[in-house]
This record gives sequence, C-alpha cells and structure tokens, in this order.
Amino acid sequence: MTPQDTSTTNKNNYEDNVQKTKDKSDDCNEIILTKRIGTDYSYKHQIVWKNAIGFLFLHLMALWGLGIIFTGGITFKTFLWFVLLLFISTEGVTIGAHRLVAHKTFKASPLLKVILLFGQTMAGQNSVFIWSRDHRLHHRYSDTDGDPHNSKRGFFFCHMGWLMMKKHPYVLNLGMRIDMSDLLADPIVMFQKKYYYYLYFLIAVFIPVFVPCYYFGETLRTSLLTCYFARYMTQLNGTWLVNSAAHLYGTRPYDKKLQPVESWFVSFISLGEGWHNYHHAFPWDYKAAELSMHFNQSASFIRFFEKIGLAYDLKTASPEMVRRRVIKTGDGTHYEMGNDKDRNAVTAIGILHPLNPSYNVVYSAPEAVLEDKGLPLNDENDVFDPRVANRKTATA
Repeated sequence: MTPQDTSTTNKNNYEDNVQKTKDKSDDCNEIILTKRIGTDYSYKHQIVWKNAIGFLFLHLMALWGLGIIFTGGITFKTFLWFVLLLFISTEGVTIGAHRLVAHKTFKASPLLKVILLFGQTMAGQNSVFIWSRDHRLHHRYSDTDGDPHNSKRGFFFCHMGWLMMKKHPYVLNLGMRIDMSDLLADPIVMFQKKYYYYLYFLIAVFIPVFVPCYYFGETLRTSLLTCYFARYMTQLNGTWLVNSAAHLYGTRPYDKKLQPVESWFVSFISLGEGWHNYHHAFPWDYKAAELSMHFNQSASFIRFFEKIGLAYDLKTASPEMVRRRVIKTGDGTHYEMGNDKDRNAVTAIGILHPLNPSYNVVYSAPEAVLEDKGLPLNDENDVFDPRVANRKTATA
C-alpha cells in the first residue's frame, strides 16, 4: 500500500466516525469515539466575540504605538528598552515555556527557572501551566482537530483565530489526556499559575510602562502605547508565526509526513523556533533544530546556561537517529543528505531564498490523520496509551 493509499484509508476511517462526536460537540466530557483523528472541514467553530473585539482593540493600540516608534516619537533609551523587553519576553517563551517546561528538553536550577518564567509572564501568553498543556496537546495531535491551532484550517485560524473561537470538542476531550503531573508537582510553576494575573500586571504592564515614564521622560500615553501595546502585539505575532507560517511555508527534510516545515524566516524572528519540521520529528531535543549555528540563539543560550551551572541534562537526538529519519521519511531537501532535484523543487513570491516568508515546496502538504495514540512527545516511543486508566491529567 502506498503512502497515498494509507492516507486515503485513514481519512475515510476518520470521516466515518466524525458524526459520533459532532453531535456531542457541546459536551466536553464526552468520550472520543473515533480511532482516527483528522480534520472535519464541515465543523464550524463558534466565534467568541469578546475575544475577537479584544484582539482588535489590542492590535489597533499596537499600530498606534508602532507609528509613534517609527516616526521617532520616543527617545533612543526607550527604544532600547522596547527591544530589551521583546528579547526577554521572547526567550521567556522560547527557552522557558517551550523548551524547558513544555518539552523538558533540559533541567534548570530554581534561579534560572524563575528568570525564565519572569520573561514568560511578561510575554502575556497565559500561565506556563496552561501554555504547556496546550502545547503538549498540539504536538500529540498536531494539525488535526485535536490540535488547538490546527493549521489545516488555514493561516488565520492557526495564527490567531483559534484564540477567538470556542475550542473544538476534540481539543477539550483530548486535552484531558495530557499528562501534567510533572507541572502539578512543580511549586514554581504552580505559584505562577495561582498568581498569574497579579504577576502579569506587575511584570507585563507596570514595569515596562513605569521605567520609560520615570527614567526616560516619556509620557504615560506614549510609554503605554509603545512599551506595552506595541511590544506585546509584536512579540505575540512573532510567537503565532511559529504556529502558522512554520506549519505552512517551508521544506520537510526530516519527515514529509508531518505538516510542520523548516522556516528560515520564522527562525530569524523567533530566535530559533522555526526549524519546525525537525522539532516535530524530535520534540525532546533542546536545540529544536539539527543545527544551531544560525538563527538559533536560544540553543546557544541554553548551552551558556549549562556552562555556568544553571542548566543541565540537555537532551538531543543522536546524529544516527536524525540520519535514519532523513533517509526514511525526508522530502529530499536536507542540506547534506538531500538531492538537487528536490532542493530546487521550491517556489516563492519574489526572491527565491529560504529567508523569503513565502518560500515553499511545490508538492502538496501531507494529510494529517492520526491514530488515537497520537505522536511522540518525550522520546520516539512516548505515545498515549489508552489502556492506562490512572493517568494524571490537566485540571486547569
């Protein structure tokens, strides 16, 4: 049976079972009945209007703030402060929420964990507990209806639309399967979860706005528009591009059966999070990439933290494991083990270069229809076992 035949069979099995849960979409406690999980394109998400209006307001204020910045309406000190805030919040998400807490790709001292969660709180992307639960679910059932930001529903949905709509019943049901016992036992994570909104106001709003007002002579309005609204939405959209562009535009040198791609552009703006085909193939690797010499500052910082004793037990996929995966499932675009024919089978709007955001392969994206066990998380054999009845799960 060819991969195409397998994909078609899986898709049909999924569609045969869709109606079983569609009729129960209003009850998040119903059990998932289908053994195949894909994307039911007939399902219509309900818009949460208060969220949609809220994001519209935030983006309008951010555009106002960016206009002030680009027209020279702030001091150079305030601009440097703006950049510093962006950097701290981005690494708080990239190193802290993503590679440390969600994937456990390395271990951190309490001091480093507090510093990273400070930055993650500044980013304003919910508590690290909830962030990690959603992200683990995203990896387990990537690009299906069990994925909170399923890229099969289009760029806008996986970029930010999912935050403006009620969750798909599969997200609610399958989310209860995600093992969160490690975070429930972590006092630092649970402290941040308990006091998140107080910490958010202090770290994400008060401090960023207060410093330019008190030290750099900015007005409250200018400081609020630039160092809160503009900084917040800039960083947030950078993170969202990992869920959207890095799932849609790029190459798949490690596994052509996975939707995520390698995106130079996203890696550049997110400090290393765009090497997404590799990351979904080997989610336990602290580098979130095979290489780390370009556009992966986050991996370099983790190694620096290891050198000074703040990080340890860094996990990585072995070169042999990567080589086997590239040869077995890659799309032929790998920098070393690929071939010129596949490397040249790409297209882009404008300059044909990997840094072009539209740089993409010419073949169709793979169908994402998964078995009930989902995809691996903590190692290549770590899949969900439905037979385990006493699994500790998220309760948030």
